[in-house]
Amino acid sequence: MDPLENVDIRKFLPHRESMLMVDKLVFLTDDFVKTEFLIKEDNVFLKNKTFIESGLIENIAQTCSVIAGSSYFNEGDERHENNSRVIGYISALKSVEIYELPKVNDLLVSQGTMVSRFDFENYLTCTMKGKILCGDKVLLDCLLNLFIKDTRHEG
Repeated sequence: MDPLENVDIRKFLPHRESMLMVDKLVFLTDDFVKTEFLIKEDNVFLKNKTFIESGLIENIAQTCSVIAGSSYFNEGDERHENNSRVIGYISALKSVEIYELPKVNDLLVSQGTMVSRFDFENYLTCTMKGKILCGDKVLLDCLLNLFIKDTRHEG
């Protein structure tokens, strides 16, 4: 059995419904992540049953932040058990190519690869290469910077 089969993605992301744009963590290493997301009819990023550009950006940002954010959690722990409070931001979209927009009931397979990472006392910044696929079609390629901060040390 795949060890990630039953991992709750909410352990790695602070997002909750209706802003959670990742359903399943498929694969995770220190420098690569793969997720899945099924576009449902009630998604906030739909317009005329089409998943809009900002939804794709949010999906790839959440996918990529799993790598960076995972370093703030102990393996198998819930967020509150290890007293971690993490927030994250897209600090820059260096390049984005959107080739096609998916529709309701399409399954997105998103991949993120760490390009560079700089860790500081209570935060990190990283550059990630992202890709979103739907079947055999590439929907998005991008290069983005993320800023992840652990706020438990703030007064």
